[in-house]
Amino acid sequence: MKPTHKNFALIGVAGFIAVRHLNAIKETGNNLVAALDVFDSVGIIDQYFPDADFFVEFERFDRHLYKLKREGLNVDYVSICSPNYLHDSHIRFALRHQADAICEKPMVLNPWNVYALQDFEKETGKKVFNILQLRLHPSVVALKEKVKNGPKNKVYDIDLTYITSRGSWYFFSWKGNIQKSGGVATNIGVHFFDMLTWIFGDVDENIVHFSQDNKAAGFLNLKNARVRWFLSVDYKDIPDHIKNNSQRTFRSLKLDGEEFEFSDGFTDLHTKSYENIFTGKGFGIKEVEKTVELVYKIRNANAIGLKGNYHPFCKYMK
Repeated sequence: MKPTHKNFALIGVAGFIAVRHLNAIKETGNNLVAALDVFDSVGIIDQYFPDADFFVEFERFDRHLYKLKREGLNVDYVSICSPNYLHDSHIRFALRHQADAICEKPMVLNPWNVYALQDFEKETGKKVFNILQLRLHPSVVALKEKVKNGPKNKVYDIDLTYITSRGSWYFFSWKGNIQKSGGVATNIGVHFFDMLTWIFGDVDENIVHFSQDNKAAGFLNLKNARVRWFLSVDYKDIPDHIKNNSQRTFRSLKLDGEEFEFSDGFTDLHTKSYENIFTGKGFGIKEVEKTVELVYKIRNANAIGLKGNYHPFCKYMK
């Protein structure tokens, strides 16, 4: 792809996911001019943009971007990798600086934030893009085509299981605070819910069987699928055969009883996401509206217990 030579700022550069954005900015031939994080362990920048200015104070970062603009250097995009509850504010910051925003998921935590940002886009003339990299995964794209070209009235039975065990630190960080992260279903599940509704259609029924700080489970009746889902950050939920291999993560998506494999092919999906944005095919606010509403409803639902069509892992919760 021909370099676009756009100028970027990045908020949350010390976070886990930020390196994928740094790589995407570099791989697409663009330049990072400034970065912000309250933590200063950001030596990773040197591998990508050693000349980028770095700030630990939001006010100085804000002032710096205005200074650059006065000097004739406009920031074209602001990449947002900050904690979930700050996304709305940081998107607004980007648009006020007349930059488009590229935001990690979830874009926002509440449906009303989505509608307000749509209005803010109109006011500023700038755009908000969300990273929905699973929609670009070759296996996921192939599955969507298979479903699209398959029997029109077929309803698939799906079991989604994702356990990514976390230590005690998790519950002392913003990720363990439901008001800041949106809880387990939002923090680690939102991209799976987006993928499933993208492929199998809108939600007709949403039931939560179990919900607590470190795990949640429920059932979704989609247009073309019945989905039993189980999400956890608890190591105790990892199957024994995975533990015996010294692994701390288990991911499974069974489609009509058969495993759907999409573990590989993740390495360049953020770069592909950036390329799509530059060519006018990025995922905008409208694309995330229904998923934000879904995880909001899951977060605020009353769990009914182990009744009805619940995920098999619920029987073995420890």
